[in-house]
Amino acid sequence: MWNLPPTDTVLHLLSYVALTAQAMTAALAAGRRSMDWAGVCMLGCITALGGGTIRDVLLGHYPLMWVQNPSYLALTGIAAFVTILIARQVHRLNAAFLVLDAIGLVVFTMAGCDVALQMNASLPIVIVSGMITGCAGGVLRDILCNDVPLLFRAELYASVSIVTGLFYATAFGLNLNAQLWTVLTFVLGLTLRLLAIRYKWEMPKFVFNGDR
Repeated sequence: MWNLPPTDTVLHLLSYVALTAQAMTAALAAGRRSMDWAGVCMLGCITALGGGTIRDVLLGHYPLMWVQNPSYLALTGIAAFVTILIARQVHRLNAAFLVLDAIGLVVFTMAGCDVALQMNASLPIVIVSGMITGCAGGVLRDILCNDVPLLFRAELYASVSIVTGLFYATAFGLNLNAQLWTVLTFVLGLTLRLLAIRYKWEMPKFVFNGDR
């Protein structure tokens, strides 16, 4: 699905879960902005698939994943629509969605790195590819909802993606055991993100008041 090694069946399944979760959280964000049903479904698709789409366009990696397999587009659109019908129940599962979002960040980052690795890109490009795949969808969601992107104002997010990508890409560059390192990378990234949420780890903020 996301061009991860075919042996990583668990990560493929987690990718489906993460796509669904991102589409559903985007639908809730759309509801807070009183968007119509078409807007809700569109925002769900953009959020879930936007990061991988931007990555593929920048890397010249065609066809785009959802063009090659439209079922991903259907999955995210349906997930967003179902959220309209069960919004109150979904809203109560905030903690669960934080965990699913963390899983999505890590899995999508690894997938983005893997695409760049398959194209023999340099290490910086591999890491940026992973970060775009993991983070850009949420940025698009927040921009379309007229919010300051969560990426720039909440607990460590892009930093987790960068660390995950660096850890993942380094292992493949050194020809280490791919399956073992994939699992270790997933555990590292997920743990780091959940700890950041639990203890509110943040990057230093730049605060400037021109009146002073």
